[in-house]
Amino acid sequence: MSLGRSGTISALGTAQTLAWASSYYLPAMLAAPMARDLGVSTPTVFAAFSVALIVSALLGPKAGAAIDRLGGRPVLMGTSLVFATGLAGLGLAQGPVGLFAAWVVLGTGMGSGLYEAAFAALVRLYGKDSRGTITGITLIAGFASTVGWPLSTFLEAHIGWRGTCFTWAGLHLLLGLPLNALLPRAQAVEHETNPAAPSGPDNPGSAASLRSTLALSFVFAATWFISTAMAAHLPRLLQATGVSLAGAVLVGALIGPSQVAARVLEFGLLRKVHPLLSARLAAAMHPLGVLLFVVIGAPAAALFGVLHGAGNGILTIAKGTLPLVIFGPRGYGHRQGLLMVPARVAQALAPWLFGIALDRWGSGALAVSATVGALAVLALFLLPSIPSAVTAKAQPAS
Repeated sequence: MSLGRSGTISALGTAQTLAWASSYYLPAMLAAPMARDLGVSTPTVFAAFSVALIVSALLGPKAGAAIDRLGGRPVLMGTSLVFATGLAGLGLAQGPVGLFAAWVVLGTGMGSGLYEAAFAALVRLYGKDSRGTITGITLIAGFASTVGWPLSTFLEAHIGWRGTCFTWAGLHLLLGLPLNALLPRAQAVEHETNPAAPSGPDNPGSAASLRSTLALSFVFAATWFISTAMAAHLPRLLQATGVSLAGAVLVGALIGPSQVAARVLEFGLLRKVHPLLSARLAAAMHPLGVLLFVVIGAPAAALFGVLHGAGNGILTIAKGTLPLVIFGPRGYGHRQGLLMVPARVAQALAPWLFGIALDRWGSGALAVSATVGALAVLALFLLPSIPSAVTAKAQPAS
């Protein structure tokens, strides 16, 4: 059975929703009951999760290189088995050793089975015409927390956290594995070269390539630091600025829909805009939201949440499209893995570091996230302008 683009987007987007819901979004709902049952503190559970993020960072380049060679289908099918094994191991854990070991396995799945791997699989299939498909799967998987958090909460209440882990493991075998098996087999891809510009960003050994790589790595690390810090501390941060608890919960509830709405905008209107311009606008949204929040005060909290969510939604897509339009499809998977190593490390450290800033400075911690965001915008202006011919090739096929 061979899927068209729409079928590929649907299958891979659904598989990604399952992968994110059962890994990245799992600790938020299960950390407390897991800690009580295992006799460890809740921070210990999150420490194991941070170890998983570090493992995923280290594994990302190798997983990307494997997708470059083999295509995404066999690699993503393998990660379905890895996720199932890790979740089953987590459900069987009897203490901290089993806890950390299971999260190491889950980190292996995260490093080879989340967005970066999915983006690489799409680029391996569709080359420079992948922007639309990348946006499509983020539209579907953007609901991972919307699906994952309520389902994990419901299952934990009825069959316990161990039963919840076993259920997620079973879903990877019964749903995720068949969906990834439906992906088209990768065909040979003819990579474009530009011998007239050997020092350009598509030449891995050039100064321009190194500058672009460093700039993109910083942008991805900075924006993931901000999004993870906000996900971990937003309610407490808003309360420190004078927003009520109910108001903070409302602002948090606006972020998810804002992310999805921004991705719909990217899929429609912004698909005709170069991804670099989209990324610059998106990266500026968090610092702009902070500025309005500081100037207007608590009444602007909702606007801050909407701007932060919208920027984060588009930046998720930019993590897939920017390396594609700047470097091209050749070696995309391996390069994408390398670019995301600092981002995964920043993601692992963000809750701890931003928590320290919040404890020390209270609402002043907003200055930290705004400064990091502003530096990301500046770094995006260090990236080379893409000629209009290349830009045209980067647009999705109509």
